[in-house]
Amino acid sequence: MMSISTVPTSMHFSSLLHYSSSSSSSSSSFTPSRSSFSLFTSTIHLTRRTNMSISSQSISASASEVSSSLPDDRIVLGVGAVSVDYLATVDAYPKPDDKIRSTSLKVQGGGNAGNALTCAARLGLNPRLISKVADDAQGRSVLEELEADGVDTSYLVVAKNGNSPFTYIIVDNQTKTRTCIHTPGHPPMVPDDLSRSSLISALDGARLVYFDVRLHETALVVAQEATSRKIPILVDAEKKREGLDDLLNLADYVAWTEAPSVPSALVSMLLRLPNLKFVIVTLGEDGCIMLERSVDGNLQLEEVDVDSSLELLRQSIDSNSTIPTCISSKSVVRLNAKGVGAVNGRLLVGTAEKIPPSELIDTTGAGDAFIGATLYAICAGMPPEKMLSFAAQVAGAGCRALGARTGLPWRTDPRVTPFLH
Repeated sequence: MMSISTVPTSMHFSSLLHYSSSSSSSSSSFTPSRSSFSLFTSTIHLTRRTNMSISSQSISASASEVSSSLPDDRIVLGVGAVSVDYLATVDAYPKPDDKIRSTSLKVQGGGNAGNALTCAARLGLNPRLISKVADDAQGRSVLEELEADGVDTSYLVVAKNGNSPFTYIIVDNQTKTRTCIHTPGHPPMVPDDLSRSSLISALDGARLVYFDVRLHETALVVAQEATSRKIPILVDAEKKREGLDDLLNLADYVAWTEAPSVPSALVSMLLRLPNLKFVIVTLGEDGCIMLERSVDGNLQLEEVDVDSSLELLRQSIDSNSTIPTCISSKSVVRLNAKGVGAVNGRLLVGTAEKIPPSELIDTTGAGDAFIGATLYAICAGMPPEKMLSFAAQVAGAGCRALGARTGLPWRTDPRVTPFLH
């Protein structure tokens, strides 16, 4: 079995997206992130609304404009974490033995998979979720919130005893960072919790299956069945977790970050994982990079150095643009990484949205929003150039409200409707 840790560039798996802010600039530049943890927030009894001052008439008009553009295949299955998040904002992170007051408090559903599928549902997909909670107040609130957003929870396992997962999240208003303290659910999910009939039903009609690499034993069972049915798989390689390598060997799409030489690492991944169609890596305020494999291996292509190709693309970026943009190589080339090898493909560079400091509230769940938008983009058949900008736009919208789900846009949101035509 291939071990990711042996990649020559000393890969370290972290978040799909890593939003970071710079206090020294007039605006904050972001790339989707979850550098701390994967549990995020939204009000328990969430109402279906956006956080924008737009009239009901404009929403209705926008809805009619985009309703016909929904993807034909809209069912996606997610396997992974759900939780309840207790989110407290503070003026500054406390020092040891400090006693401070919160400036606001919010209790919401969270978890990588729960957040990403909530985002996908608001954009118009029909997501199903495999996870586990207990039959307690927290577990019931998780189910209610997901169902209110249109996520199919009929495949969630509810334990009669035990506790549902929950996370305490401290958001520092000064640095716009957050610290997460997670308590896992008990008892943990095991493959026997998911019956064969439920597994088959959950996969029936699915366009795509997404894994956040939690519940790894159950996830592998689902991934193997999805592979046998030729259903594409997307893996969020947030960090090196147990079971990650097994899922990567079955993946069609991977999102990952943090490597000393990112271009070489991307080439290495496509060489080591022949099923991969693309890999996305995000780099904080420097945006994201995507390497897309060419499906035609018979082309006689010009060979170029992958690091040099990346530098040329970065020089083409308009640094004055505040909205997400994407620059790609104009044609398929043979990208060579010294000491690693070469692959045929295209390199793409995406920028993150520059959010004014006055609008930046909380980056919790930005990576999950990016994942949710990527799920939608794959189902809709968006070209990579459009997908990266769309996902960055959705993630940026989520950073304008407290918690992972509060600011997630609906497909009628004027910030995302241009991408849906």
